[in-house]
Amino acid sequence: MEPIIAIVLALIGYALGSAKLINQGNEALVERLGRYHRKLKSGLNFIVPLIDQIVMEDTTREQILDIKPQNVITRDNIYLEVDAVLFWRIRDIEKSFYAIDDLQGALTQLAATTLREIIAQNTVEETNISRSEMDRAILDQLNRITADWGVEIIRLDIQSITPPESVRRSMEEQRAAEIKSRAVILEAEGERQAAIKKAEGTMTSVQIIAQALRSNPESKDILRYLVAQDYVDASQKLGESNNAKIVFVDPANSTEMFQELIAESVNQEGHIKNSENGAI
Repeated sequence: MEPIIAIVLALIGYALGSAKLINQGNEALVERLGRYHRKLKSGLNFIVPLIDQIVMEDTTREQILDIKPQNVITRDNIYLEVDAVLFWRIRDIEKSFYAIDDLQGALTQLAATTLREIIAQNTVEETNISRSEMDRAILDQLNRITADWGVEIIRLDIQSITPPESVRRSMEEQRAAEIKSRAVILEAEGERQAAIKKAEGTMTSVQIIAQALRSNPESKDILRYLVAQDYVDASQKLGESNNAKIVFVDPANSTEMFQELIAESVNQEGHIKNSENGAI
């Protein structure tokens, strides 16, 4: 009876020792007698106890690596402090374990070095303008190296680029000057458009008046009356002011102009009186 119990217990111990549960999103590496044997997927797996050994279990999900702020000298010799975040994923867990020691440390050093190298090729202005292009350049350069490590760099986001205080003030002054310059240009363009519209309106009015004069000769009398009326209105507005003023009138046309205006006024008064007498 005792041997049977011993066998049962041995089988149970073997089953427990050989069963390995790998969580969803993870993979594991198995070595047999010190050499790589196979890769375990997520779920329930069985290995040979004492002979097989799980040497690594890691996630294949996307991971985040924070790159500490880096001091970089740009092409125009300006010191910048650059902060970035790296997003990466293990594509081949076997390479990530056997091809490189301390994977995350290697990724951190590689990303920091590449970041400094790419930014050093640009000026401060180019660094601020072409940030997305720098991200792509850094990403391409990283993936060419990390492919041998079984790792894919998904993206690198430059979170902040901090120049010295003096450079920041100069950049702010430059932006303020650009904004003011654009405002002046827009104002001048608006005035130009208004002047064009006014000139077009005046030209249209002159064309209409010229057409009316050509088609109806009597319109010249109406035009002279309107000009004379403008003279009188202008003189009246000047007379309402307490300040001294001098009015210049063309002597060649003033007599005819005022005679027509007076005659027109007399005719209007005569019509008004006749209308009143008729009403009485």
